[in-house]
Amino acid sequence: MSRNLFLFGGVAVLFLLTGLMASWNQSLYILNISLVFALMSLGVNMQWGYAGLFNTGVMGFAALGGLAVALTAAPPVAAAWQAGGLGVLGGLILGAAILGLAVVLYRRMAPGRSRTLALLVVLIGGFFLFRAVFDPAVTAVEAINPSVSGNLGGLGLPLLFAWPLGGLLAAAAAWAIGKTALGLRSDYLAIATLGIAEIVVAVMKNEDWLARGVKMVNLSERPWPVPFEVDLQRTAWFTDMAANWGFDPVTGSSIFVKLCYTALIAVVLVSIVFLSERALNSPWGRMMRAIRDNEISAAAMGKDVTRRHLHVFILGSAVIGVAGAIFVSMDGILNPGTYQPLRFTFLIWVMVIVGGSGNNWGAVLGALLIGWLYLIVEQVGPNIMGAITAGLPEGALKAHLVDSAQHMRLLTLGVILLLVLRFSPRGLLPEK
Repeated sequence: MSRNLFLFGGVAVLFLLTGLMASWNQSLYILNISLVFALMSLGVNMQWGYAGLFNTGVMGFAALGGLAVALTAAPPVAAAWQAGGLGVLGGLILGAAILGLAVVLYRRMAPGRSRTLALLVVLIGGFFLFRAVFDPAVTAVEAINPSVSGNLGGLGLPLLFAWPLGGLLAAAAAWAIGKTALGLRSDYLAIATLGIAEIVVAVMKNEDWLARGVKMVNLSERPWPVPFEVDLQRTAWFTDMAANWGFDPVTGSSIFVKLCYTALIAVVLVSIVFLSERALNSPWGRMMRAIRDNEISAAAMGKDVTRRHLHVFILGSAVIGVAGAIFVSMDGILNPGTYQPLRFTFLIWVMVIVGGSGNNWGAVLGALLIGWLYLIVEQVGPNIMGAITAGLPEGALKAHLVDSAQHMRLLTLGVILLLVLRFSPRGLLPEK
């Protein structure tokens, strides 16, 4: 316990020093992003630390969480719905019905030529029927004022409702992926989840009717009952409070809003950590660790290994989806181009490994530490490189070093990962 408190206290000191030496706005911004990373790390830790599932599709589930924000909070585009909204919904329902019919035929018919022909007729004929209904409706929707909309919009609800919806979307995708991919060996599962995540991001980029694709969706409302900074700056009580604390109204309002973000994300994080700890220390958690350590022995004891893998895969993906929804809510912009493997998948895995896989508190610690390093080095890296190269003469070497400063955070992550694997291979807070 003393080791745990010391490590968390050390990370807290890093954020305090950032606030004192740089700015509190910057420190709180890094803290909020790191808390979102902690949620994603908890989701990955459930899959890998509990069950040994190697999921490299983190960015796909995070993207689905972000998509939930656009579908929930963006106002509906009435003209687009009138032009082709019903056609789009009808096409999606028709596509789902065709796939359902194919599944029923596959299960009910005996293997052989008749089943193969029936499936070919249903799938090929259904594909052309689906495109005949879906494509004209999509074209009509995307033609409606494409410079600012070109999509159906959302439900116009408060962004807070998007958080559970993000978890549900990610859980539904995890169920579909798990039913087809969880029977694969660990390395093939990693390849499959990475490929499916790329498919999710590609669909979001190219289907403009859904969330404007690469044109991005700007979300102007707050994801929770927090006032705008400009509104706070116009109220007398807040300006007086900011003056008492030594802040001008602009800086004070930004800090106040970020603190509200911190409190609400912390509530979600603490709730998930509490539930995860209860689950990990329950008979279910002991069963999951037994399956992780030896699947053959667990199956011999009557445990349905594939079914349990599916359960934990869905739970972990749902947590990642909630984190993705919070991230987009806080950022205010849904941009599918930002969902790169390095930004989520590799970074989250480094957090879990450094913190200690199988330990929920280790996943949180790794996220806070690596999140701070990842974001602070981006800003101080050019200054450090400038100081290092100050005495060098102008030339190719100095220009190369200055231009390489933007990659310092990758070098930092690599060095930290190597040091942890060398001196604490089970992580800073290893599983008991």
